[in-house]
Amino acid sequence: MTTTQALVSQFWQLMSSNDFHSVSAVLAEDFILEWPQSNERIRGASHFAMMNSEYPAHGPWTFTIKRLVASEQDAVTEVFISDGVQEATAISFFTIVNGKISHLIEYWPMPYSAPSNRAQWVEPITQ
Repeated sequence: MTTTQALVSQFWQLMSSNDFHSVSAVLAEDFILEWPQSNERIRGASHFAMMNSEYPAHGPWTFTIKRLVASEQDAVTEVFISDGVQEATAISFFTIVNGKISHLIEYWPMPYSAPSNRAQWVEPITQ
């Protein structure tokens, strides 16, 4: 496992603790998170922690890494997230500077029904 892979894995392990302030251990001082779909930017570890702490949840959040691809300074993850009721997938792009996560861009794709006009060429994905 590369250093970048280990750092990003640690990020998700800390998120799984549901102690969102603990995540600051792997975030750069000038950390920025961006959510392009909703046009939002979060600056700093404390804002990140407070936003996650205050987010409505039905139970503890779980984070399951489905895929992690990394290079020396960048990583991408596909993570399944749930609080026992809500479920989502996050596609996250990490930038690493000096051994810390400095920039994170996340996309939250929403599932949708496949159009019927292509049914003859496709099959459902089953887990």
